[in-house]
Amino acid sequence: MFLRVFAFALFAAFVFNSPARAVTSKEKMETCKFGAQDQKLSGAEEKAFIRKCMAAGDGPAPKAKKKKSSGTAPVQ
Repeated sequence: MFLRVFAFALFAAFVFNSPARAVTSKEKMETCKFGAQDQKLSGAEEKAFIRKCMAAGDGPAPKAKKKKSSGTAPVQ
């Protein structure tokens, strides 16, 4: 686990600290797939995550949105 996180951090530091070199779509896809695997996503959730990740800019992958509470207590 530590090795995977370290490898991802090293990759991210290399990619995001080299402004003269643009990230290719292949590299971005690999990063998005890694993010999906790291979060243990599969099926439709994995596809949705990769789709959002690929659509995002050159920054870090988007985080999942949390539902806002309506302010009322649930009915029991």
